Amino acid sequence: MLVTEEIHQLCAVDRRIGFHRGRSRVQPAACPPAAPSSNPPAAPFSRLPASAHSSPPCVTLLMNGDAGHDQAEEADSKQYGNADADPAEDANEQEVIVIQDTGFTVKIQAPGTEPFDLQVSPQEMVQEIHQVLMDREDTCHRTCFSLQLDGNVLDNFAELKSIEGLQEGSLLKVVEEPGSIRCLKWFLVDTGKHKKKGNELEQIDCTPPEHILPGSKERPLVPLQPQNKDWKPMQCLKVLTMSGWNPPPGNRKMHGDLMYLYIVTVEDRHVSITASTRGFYLNQSTTYVFNPKPANPSILSHSLVELLSQISAAFKKNFTALQKKRVQRNPFERIATPFQVYSWTAPQIDHAMDCVRAEDAYTSRLGYEEHIPGQTRDWNEELQTTRELSRKNLPERLLRERAIFKVHSDFAGAATRGAMAVIDGNVMAINPGEETRMQMFIWNNIFFSLGFDVRDHYRELGGDAAAHAAPTNDLNGVRAYSAVDVEGLYTLGTVVVDYRGYRVTAQSIIPGILEREQEQSVIYGSIDFGKTVVSHPKYLELLEKTSRPLKVQHHAVLNEKDTSVELCSSVECKGIIGNDGRHYILDLLRTFPPDLNYLPVEGEELAPESQKLGFPCQHRHRLACLRQELIEAFVEHRYLLFMKMAALQLMQQKANKDKTAALHDTSTADAESESKPQALEASEKVPDAGMHFNILWNIFTDPKSREMVLNACKAVGSISNTSFDIRFNPDIFSPGVRFPDDSTEDIQKQKQLLKDAAAFLVSFQAPSFVKDCLDHSSLPMDGATMTEALHQRGINMRYLGTVLEFVDNMPAKAQLEHIYRIGISELITRCAKHIFKTYLQGVELSALSAAVSHFLNCLLSSFPDAVAHLPADELVSRRKSRKRRNRVPGGGDNTAWASLTPSELWKNINSEAQSYYHSNLQCESVDQAVEKYGLQKITLLREISIKTGIQILIKEYNFDSRHKPAFTEEDILNIFPVVKHVNPKASDAFHFFQSGQAKVQQGFLKEGCELINEALNLFNNVYGAMHVEICACLRLLARLNYIMGDHPEALSNQQKAVLMSERVLGIEHPNTVQEYMHLALYCFANGQLSTALKLLYRARYLMLVVCGEDHPEMALLDSNIGLVLHGVMEYDLSLRFLENALANNSKYHGPRSLKVALSHHLVARVYESKAEFRSALQHEKEGYTIYKNQVGEAHEKTKESSEYLKYLTQQAVALQRTMNEIYKNGSNASIMPLKFTAPSMASVLEQLNIINGIIFIPLSQKDLENLKAEVQRRQLMQDSGKIEEQQGGQLELDDKLPVDD
Repeated sequence: MLVTEEIHQLCAVDRRIGFHRGRSRVQPAACPPAAPSSNPPAAPFSRLPASAHSSPPCVTLLMNGDAGHDQAEEADSKQYGNADADPAEDANEQEVIVIQDTGFTVKIQAPGTEPFDLQVSPQEMVQEIHQVLMDREDTCHRTCFSLQLDGNVLDNFAELKSIEGLQEGSLLKVVEEPGSIRCLKWFLVDTGKHKKKGNELEQIDCTPPEHILPGSKERPLVPLQPQNKDWKPMQCLKVLTMSGWNPPPGNRKMHGDLMYLYIVTVEDRHVSITASTRGFYLNQSTTYVFNPKPANPSILSHSLVELLSQISAAFKKNFTALQKKRVQRNPFERIATPFQVYSWTAPQIDHAMDCVRAEDAYTSRLGYEEHIPGQTRDWNEELQTTRELSRKNLPERLLRERAIFKVHSDFAGAATRGAMAVIDGNVMAINPGEETRMQMFIWNNIFFSLGFDVRDHYRELGGDAAAHAAPTNDLNGVRAYSAVDVEGLYTLGTVVVDYRGYRVTAQSIIPGILEREQEQSVIYGSIDFGKTVVSHPKYLELLEKTSRPLKVQHHAVLNEKDTSVELCSSVECKGIIGNDGRHYILDLLRTFPPDLNYLPVEGEELAPESQKLGFPCQHRHRLACLRQELIEAFVEHRYLLFMKMAALQLMQQKANKDKTAALHDTSTADAESESKPQALEASEKVPDAGMHFNILWNIFTDPKSREMVLNACKAVGSISNTSFDIRFNPDIFSPGVRFPDDSTEDIQKQKQLLKDAAAFLVSFQAPSFVKDCLDHSSLPMDGATMTEALHQRGINMRYLGTVLEFVDNMPAKAQLEHIYRIGISELITRCAKHIFKTYLQGVELSALSAAVSHFLNCLLSSFPDAVAHLPADELVSRRKSRKRRNRVPGGGDNTAWASLTPSELWKNINSEAQSYYHSNLQCESVDQAVEKYGLQKITLLREISIKTGIQILIKEYNFDSRHKPAFTEEDILNIFPVVKHVNPKASDAFHFFQSGQAKVQQGFLKEGCELINEALNLFNNVYGAMHVEICACLRLLARLNYIMGDHPEALSNQQKAVLMSERVLGIEHPNTVQEYMHLALYCFANGQLSTALKLLYRARYLMLVVCGEDHPEMALLDSNIGLVLHGVMEYDLSLRFLENALANNSKYHGPRSLKVALSHHLVARVYESKAEFRSALQHEKEGYTIYKNQVGEAHEKTKESSEYLKYLTQQAVALQRTMNEIYKNGSNASIMPLKFTAPSMASVLEQLNIINGIIFIPLSQKDLENLKAEVQRRQLMQDSGKIEEQQGGQLELDDKLPVDD
């Protein structure tokens, strides 16, 4: 076996002999290793000594992510800081004490090493220090040890604060112990090899490659994952495997033998090693002769690494070098991510012979390790137990959220592996006699079902289309109820996996559910879509608590006996009490109300706004629901309307009173002339005045004003007549659900409310998204970011065609070209995904790569006659073929996929776009689509690969060749699962983060920075070291560090943000591109000019792949590149980028925009440096004209531009005089020296700050004092407003929703 790169590869053996890795306190059994993945697995994060941290150490919890290692909960010490920083209103003294309880430092003394300091927290367990020592480079090979304090052995599961005598500076000794057999099952699990990536920065020269330059049409794929060509694998051993003499016979067990190993060193020495309770030693066994006696000379070593170092000089040399290399790598490169992230491209890796890998795959994992008795995890018990943990104070909430997140990430990993095993045919069905599509599976205590309509369950709702949509609806319901987090109400662990064209739903199992019939189990809800309905007082009590936050109305329905039954959810929501006594709810697919725009109902007319846009549309299933974000936005909109109406009525009443009073004092004419303007003024001020607390106070304290509230409530559809309270009945328009006669009026109100919500989506939310894109407050760069932006506004992706129609009809369509292009690309790839799903279901596993490559050729290649490559005839058994032909469950010919042609596929895409998205594409081929909409084939390839889970070989593809197809079956490396799951949140950390942002916005940068630091610590405590929210935290911290002048710290934090974004989002995700740009700015500020340039080139390349050159964000990137090039005096190159930025800004911001004025100024500066004053003057004049028209002549910017124009004119005149002098007098001319100003780094940095939205305003001491006084005054006003609000909270003003910034 070739042993490469990672140290864990070499110490796995003695590591497993003595110590079973630490587990989470809520994890009773071992976490199984992950399935082999496309990403190189990451080694566990070795906690660094305190001195290695550039920022305050964080509390970390590590998850088993793509490494698949059984990670322990690892916690760095944490300085919580000031109690005042806690934004939570319910903070108490106990929290304050714990928050201020800082970590302390202990010394660790291991055999053969120098003592080192380690920061620990009182809440940590001794076991976590064990984990740290096993992950440190200098102690990783020592695993059979105990920790001792003053000669006393410490209990692994004792908390540090409970250990007597353990304090600051205490010395903990690592004492070697005899090995044991208990962990030898895990012998070779962690021996995956990690190949070190080449440093990307070293791969890019300062001069940009041709494909990065503006105007280049070349889009190479290979630079996406730069490879270090100079890197060579370091070989420490040739073979390391278990010997064929295992297990030790009984008489040898009594001598302490645990296992025998077979090793071939680099020097080609073949040795057999005995792993015993005393350590490791060479024995005299050979391949054919068993002789367990120690070899001569006898060498006994407590560590396998030490033994190998003694018998192999090459091992000792290479292993030491390997350790040094590993230490040099950034820890963020090897920390495991909590959820697996797959890359859609991968390089070709030589498949080396590896005995360990082979044994791992076909021994411990033959039946999948989760089937080993005693090692299965009770997922349901773990998921529910973590939710039951106490949450009275901050430390308890942190521990609870940490446990919830850990178990969820483990469950998502196990469910994903199980779903893949199910589809790959490696799991036996629990109903094997049924048709394939009806089969169900249980694996590792997880229940799996396929996304097909089993037994016509969804026949009336759309059949298979409804069965495919139901799991995602159900997952959204689980998300919503989990977020509300009502004590005593339990949801199932749910993961939805799309793999190889199949949708698999994985759920935890309710105790006892499999032992009884469903009819006996369900005590709340309906099992037949409303025909028979039951209810339960306990469920009503629990669900009532969720009804306000989820906007679900308490309502009654009729059962089969025409008896009224009370519900507080949809009828499909089932309540089951498990054998554990917990109240579970499941089948939450109708948690949110139906979307009437896609649910035609006979006899019902939609609002005019919806009808005008062609709604209602026929959808392929009847489970189309409104998103939770839409419900909340709609309620917020109605709340504002309610306040405005109530305030307007109050003001009119006031105006009438004033008018009446004035009649007694003055003439009627005078009174009228005064009251009319007053009433008019009042109505104009409604939006602001209506929200003011004094008006609310008047409305709710004046008895005469009750009528106003009643009127306002009726107008907005509130279910209460005395307060604002909008809720929806999710059973309206559900087939089979009947309502009591006495609720007819209420049902009519609910129907109207649903019609209003549907109209609100198309008349308000969709146009507001387009408006946000127009003013660049929303800047999607690819399909994923556009989907996220639409979802944030509550717009489902089925409205994509409607949104594109809005964009197409906008007067400023040219400024939305990028949105239209991304939308069309998303439309095409989503339609292709729908077709691909069905296409793959008819493909045999042996033909998978051929089928996928054929589909991609039909979709993206210009080659008109794409022909599929069927498996060679000699590999297909005739008997098997006959058998297959007679087989029913697969359904159809399994080579039907080969008959697909490009024209047929594009015809299907057009048809799908029309039927699903109601959009007219009119493209007969990929070339026509590229030409018509300005798309890029590489962008389409990226989008379809990410959506369907295709992983392709990273090489250059010739899409435009008409003589041969672009893809062959060798180019398809893998198909990975696309996974949807619940993302548990760190609530306290998020509150800290929000408070920090608020402080920053108020101008308290230092206090804001401290709060963000606390948030970072708390995020680390809950999520571990890797998470997208930690990435956002680091980005903001870096920006604050930069603004406050700490450039090195800004660079350090931003570098972490970049590495984390690459790991948790992907190397070419739009957020990663943004992180690169920020990092480049901080590099420039730290004087690292060439690094800044390389980072900007990398960002530009990634953006070209993701969305192409024609995007408003490219203008900002090009301006950054141009400025840096100007700073290093590459003027011609600088001009190419700056002029491209100018053209982009003019297109997307309008020719009169201030951004365009700044672009003109930047171009003028470069022309000045080139002494081309005529061009410089021309550009600066353009900029001056824009400033003059937009902000006036008196504005500072206009004045600056005017001064610069004068300076340029003087320089131009001076140059002309000099030239005239030369022409006139030749070599005798007396030439005055000209001032050619090379740009200073300070001026370039100033311009970089401006274009990146960072403006430093010079203030005098007096200005600062005035500013502080103003901020304090506003803070006092804000605080007094909060007090008033608390007093007003006693009134019946319900459901005031926060407005997101």
